[in-house]
Amino acid sequence: MFEQDALKAYAEAHFDEAIQLLKTLGQIPAPSHKEDQRASFCQEWLKKQGAGNVRIDKAKNVICRIEGKEPEPVIVVMAHTDVVFPDESRLPLREEDGRLYAPGIGDDTANLVNLLMGAKYLLEQGNRPGPTLLLVANSCEEGLGNLKGSRQILEDYGSRIREWISFDGYLGKCTNRAVGSYRYRVGVSVKGGHSYNDFGRENAIAILAEIIHDLYRIELPAKEKTTCNVGTVEGGTTVNSIAQRASMLYEFRSASQECLEEMKGKFEAVIGKWREQGHEISVEVLGIRPGNGPVDKQRLDALTRANVEVIQSCTREPVAMRTGSTDANIPLSVGIPANTFGTVQGDLAHTREEWIEIESMRAGMMIALQTLGRYCE
Repeated sequence: MFEQDALKAYAEAHFDEAIQLLKTLGQIPAPSHKEDQRASFCQEWLKKQGAGNVRIDKAKNVICRIEGKEPEPVIVVMAHTDVVFPDESRLPLREEDGRLYAPGIGDDTANLVNLLMGAKYLLEQGNRPGPTLLLVANSCEEGLGNLKGSRQILEDYGSRIREWISFDGYLGKCTNRAVGSYRYRVGVSVKGGHSYNDFGRENAIAILAEIIHDLYRIELPAKEKTTCNVGTVEGGTTVNSIAQRASMLYEFRSASQECLEEMKGKFEAVIGKWREQGHEISVEVLGIRPGNGPVDKQRLDALTRANVEVIQSCTREPVAMRTGSTDANIPLSVGIPANTFGTVQGDLAHTREEWIEIESMRAGMMIALQTLGRYCE
């Protein structure tokens, strides 16, 4: 554990450096699955800070390993590199009235910067932590990235991981329960034809509409809040054509893995019914985010209390506990205690007008430093 006064002095002395890093990183495009530019930047930046063991894995995670006094257990602390926007050219960024505006500036670029600054401090101090720390700038947290980066970390380190922390979101919120989701693209294909001459033939849009009707009539599990949603519908060509093809994006969500499995069975039953009637129905799995698994409550509560204490000590504000869909879904689903919490104040996440309060980075850097410092003597 590092001295508070030393951490405060470091955060203050390196505040301008952190903001400059944020401005630089915030303009580097990083759509999910295409985080290469940010990954390369983070790797090279960490090397310049003295990281001798930093690599990019096959999922495009940047992993900075800080050896502990024992090689195991492993503590994972991460922040994701990808943003929700598809831009592959320089992202727009502006500073105005004490705020930085840019797509993805708070989700998750500012949190990533605080993680990097925490890594810099550990590398400069040279203190060996008790457990080995994996500081990860991870890929594919957003949308159809399907938590690919976190899955890779779990695959590579598995049971060696004792605790898992993700810096994501805004200050004052901590997620310690996972909302899982199953996402599909459902398509209907028919012969189609002319709206007048071939009237009476099956219409893919009409069939899809009936499938949607059936899906919304599914009785939702009562054990825990469970939701379902049709997010988009596409199909047809012109007003005077019987649609040959139609498709939709469909998902269901719950914090309970049992409820998710129940919903999966009911979804498959609806699709099966329409297939049995002779309809050509395609189903593509777009993403599966697991819900909560068999996490030891005492261990999870202890991790959560420690993180909440750190956040409150830096903000002097209460922390709201949340159930959410984050990188922590992956460890929580297999019983690894995990939290996700933010280190910056801002708003309008997932819009191109997202902003963060520049001054909030002071508290955010302190949160990152104290979080990492807990694992050091």
